Amino acid sequence: MANRLAQASSPYLLQHADNPVDWYEWGPEAFALARETDRPILLSVGYAACHWCHVMAHESFEDAATAAYMNEHFVNVKVDREERPDVDAVYMRAVQAMTGQGGWPMTCVLTPEGEPFFSGTYFPPVPAQGMPAFTQVLQALHDAWSNRRDEVLRIGQQVVDHLGSAGHVPGEVLSAADLDGALDALARTYDEEAGGFGTSPKFPPSMVLEWLLRHESRTGDERATRLADHTLLAMAAGGMHDQLAGGFARYSVDRFWRVPHFEKMLYDNAQLARVYTHASRRGEHAERFRRVAADVADFLLRDLRTSEGGFASALDADTEGVEGATYVWTPEQLVAVLGADEGTWAADVFTVTEQGTFEHGTSTLQLLDPPADDERLDRVRRRLLEARGERPQPAVDDKVVAAWNGLAVSALAEMSVVLERPDYLDAAIAAAELLATVHTSDDGRLLRVSRHGRAGAHAGVLEDYGCVAEAYLVLLGVTGDRVWFERAQGLLDQVLDRFAAEVGFHDTDAEADALLVRPQDPSDNAYPSGTSAVVHALLAMAAVTGEERWREAAESGVQSAAGIARQDPRFAGWTLAAAEALLAGPLEVALVGSGDELAALRRTALTSASPGAVVVAGEPGLDVPLFADRGLVDGHATAYVCRRFVCDRPVTTPAELASLLGG
Repeated sequence: MANRLAQASSPYLLQHADNPVDWYEWGPEAFALARETDRPILLSVGYAACHWCHVMAHESFEDAATAAYMNEHFVNVKVDREERPDVDAVYMRAVQAMTGQGGWPMTCVLTPEGEPFFSGTYFPPVPAQGMPAFTQVLQALHDAWSNRRDEVLRIGQQVVDHLGSAGHVPGEVLSAADLDGALDALARTYDEEAGGFGTSPKFPPSMVLEWLLRHESRTGDERATRLADHTLLAMAAGGMHDQLAGGFARYSVDRFWRVPHFEKMLYDNAQLARVYTHASRRGEHAERFRRVAADVADFLLRDLRTSEGGFASALDADTEGVEGATYVWTPEQLVAVLGADEGTWAADVFTVTEQGTFEHGTSTLQLLDPPADDERLDRVRRRLLEARGERPQPAVDDKVVAAWNGLAVSALAEMSVVLERPDYLDAAIAAAELLATVHTSDDGRLLRVSRHGRAGAHAGVLEDYGCVAEAYLVLLGVTGDRVWFERAQGLLDQVLDRFAAEVGFHDTDAEADALLVRPQDPSDNAYPSGTSAVVHALLAMAAVTGEERWREAAESGVQSAAGIARQDPRFAGWTLAAAEALLAGPLEVALVGSGDELAALRRTALTSASPGAVVVAGEPGLDVPLFADRGLVDGHATAYVCRRFVCDRPVTTPAELASLLGG
């Protein structure tokens, strides 16, 4: 039979619509049935691009006998973590508390009141590597629910009590000494040989790298630049970076960025495009970083852009059930496409060996030593990409997530100026218009996801408001169109009204569906936390308006994450970047004028490395407070550089502006 997921909007849930498991979506219907039938809820959480989610689905959820047992003894609920990050956040905390680790697929078993009494991640169909078979787990859970109910309920209550008490401890707003200490802590975990932090697996530390660039700009500490540049070069050279199509995979399974976990996520690539652009503003590797940034942006436009103008969430890790099949090569395959001479050259350039660097004698493509002949390299890349396009391709999770599209809009809008690519601005505006229309309800609230131009029912969470509001303010700066200011202010007004906590912010709207606890997690992970995302938007709004309420709210957000930043700065990179902006001002840069003169000043300002500088370029009379009483000087486009609305003398040339900005 077709289960209830056949009507879902999420591509991940639709992948399970033909399972023999009688799945429900998260909601009151499932909990009511659990209470009525006195059955526990089996909650399974994953996402469309997740390799091990596919594996467990094939091994267990597509198995008729396993499904029959699940249907008889449990109420089964399937959740897309990207569509319901609030549900995922609460139960992932439970998994981590109960097992000491987490990941996806996530498996939790709950009482009919939602209290978790068992949790784990992937379970195999037969016992393996110390893990019990999934069917053994199910049988043990059914036995516990039937015969040891008091014990089960006691465990559930203990977990709920833990979730209610295990919040993050806020500290004072981060000081300059705290930021110096964070660099010392990061340096101690730095992989001096391979780049990045810690050992395998390695994820791209985009927000930490952004902070390192800002820290060096403010302090002149060259250690920060060295760590950032080394990591950026190592990631760009490795197999985690798609050397043909430009995007980055989600993470590397090894220290050296050689073998990726092949799914490509929008949030990673949006952040990486931006940090490579920022890194290209100075130093000996500027041209290399510019090229990587442009390649990533081109990947976004070519492979993730939807027909409605937004950006899809991800490309799958698997191709027809095989991980990485689209991407890997043998020397013989290179020769077959390129001919003997060019194929042998390509094998050497991309480190494709007879032994292979991946599985079954295949290799990921690496570019450890870029050749001097750029023209030949570009020609070979184009031919290999064309040939690769004839292979089966990974599936696309084509839902549009508000927060991640906000990250892409911010990156592309800035890149359109720094890299002089107006097509990037066109794409940024189209995606932002989708967010402002399809993703925005009649009362101005954000909706989390859309698909095929239709919004889903799930309310936006804090990260959506923060990332989208910042994107709107970046577009204000680049286009000088007041509508983006109005839209950003509307979102941030709602943040203060409906998300504010005693210190910092809750991750969900005050009117959102009640969960076991109201999540409030200011730690960054693969993308900015809701708190750090909102802090950046609030700082930009404070710079544009001069209103102290925005800055005070930003400082409260930084304060809520300060304990994490001091204890483990790897999980507070975007908060640390905001703290750098607070210490630096941030600079408020009003560029008044039109035509080529304004364009030259705008590019100079956006290639400045001043931490968190907020740039608004527009024609005289732009109706935002930062432009009040500011006009042309001697008929020329004019730059006003201010801190807390106290300004230096106005200047009219790019050289003078660069001097004021410290460039």
